Amino acid sequence: MPGISPDRLRRIRRHGTGFLSTLGLELAHAEHMLAGDTARDLGNMRASLRTLALTLVVSVLMGVAAWAFLTSLSIVTGAREAHLWLFSLLPVVNLATAWIYRNHGLHAARGNNLVIDSSLTGIPIHARMAALTFVCSVATHLAGGSAGREGTAVQIGGTIASNVAGLFHLSGRDRQDLMLAGISAAFGAVFGTPLAGAFFGMEMCTIGKLNYSAGLYCLVASFTGDLTARALGCTHAFNAIESVPVMEPATVAIVVAAAVAFGLAARLFSLSIRTVKRFYSMRIKNYLVAALVSSLVLLGVYVVFDLFRYGGLSEWLVSAGFAGDVGPFDVVAKLVCTALTLGAGYQGGEVTPLFGIGAALGGWIANLTAMEPSFMAALGMIGVFGAALNVPITTIMLSVDMFGGEAAGYFVIVAFISYLVAGHRGVYPAQRIVTPKRRSLEDDEGITVERAIERHREEADGGDGA
Repeated sequence: MPGISPDRLRRIRRHGTGFLSTLGLELAHAEHMLAGDTARDLGNMRASLRTLALTLVVSVLMGVAAWAFLTSLSIVTGAREAHLWLFSLLPVVNLATAWIYRNHGLHAARGNNLVIDSSLTGIPIHARMAALTFVCSVATHLAGGSAGREGTAVQIGGTIASNVAGLFHLSGRDRQDLMLAGISAAFGAVFGTPLAGAFFGMEMCTIGKLNYSAGLYCLVASFTGDLTARALGCTHAFNAIESVPVMEPATVAIVVAAAVAFGLAARLFSLSIRTVKRFYSMRIKNYLVAALVSSLVLLGVYVVFDLFRYGGLSEWLVSAGFAGDVGPFDVVAKLVCTALTLGAGYQGGEVTPLFGIGAALGGWIANLTAMEPSFMAALGMIGVFGAALNVPITTIMLSVDMFGGEAAGYFVIVAFISYLVAGHRGVYPAQRIVTPKRRSLEDDEGITVERAIERHREEADGGDGA
């Protein structure tokens, strides 16, 4: 080449050859990485599609179970309301429930806490749990026990998911995703709230963490379970908010104060159930005697104070709260009846009683503050629910499902304030505390709600404060 010395030309060729060699190595490395990524993506896609297909199976089965359960509840509720003498069956139902669970229930007596542990640790759930909770919950409502339906549904959904996972040898992340999907399908199908159901599965097992990796499965499961139940004839009616006030300082202040009351009510609710359970377990050693005595106490409360209308689901209480036709007695009566029912060992859930208590409390606060009753009842309904179950995001989604988005700002305020006020308490002792709610509770990180309560009690007994 003219103007370039031979030495310079050799150096250019040497550097060019090195550059091309380096470039070739980089391209080969990138090709190798792309092939590895593609293989991993295909493997993930196959696993995801398998989990998604099993999610659809679990959700359809749960939708059918929800239809059967809700239909059964409707039949026995109608029978009990027409024949109050059925309340006299309370001792028989509780004795039978206690005996069956003690002798044939395996670990089913742990209820939703077993579902939580199964979701997080992989512990299998025997198929009989679904049958036992279905039959015994229906019997509870026939006899007038003050219970709900969510607990039964989640146990059925968790049992179905656990057994399907075992049948197809799922483990690790795949099994956990399917378990959470079963929880979502149960909530969405039983309450007709698919958005809330999707987040409930992601949020139920832990405090301060959403399991986003299961998000797609939970979403599909909740909507599929709900659609299946509706296709079979299930219907859900929600109360409407008559008017939403303009967000101004005075209104926000009332809502914040009400949210504090809702959080305290949720805390009192879970405390009452634990206290009743501990009272009977500590004072009566024979489980059948405990079942008999606790059922007679519940029946006596119904008879002496004429509280029969607070038995069962008591869905009338929600409507009364929205109309403002409630007082503090309604709140206390439903809370006492529910605590005596669930604390005695009857099968059933907590959510529907929480709805009634929250709506009544909200309606009563509306009467005191001259607010719109339906607005405050709706806030109370979702606020007490979310605080007792430690599920603030589910609470917001539930408000959208039930009431639309017009009052969304208020629902967000109530969801998080009531959640914080409730502290590390709740109706699910097996929940894991991933992110503590407050700095003063940082020592609870990584333990269960049950252990946190024990720790706080030990500190209080030792004079260190809680």
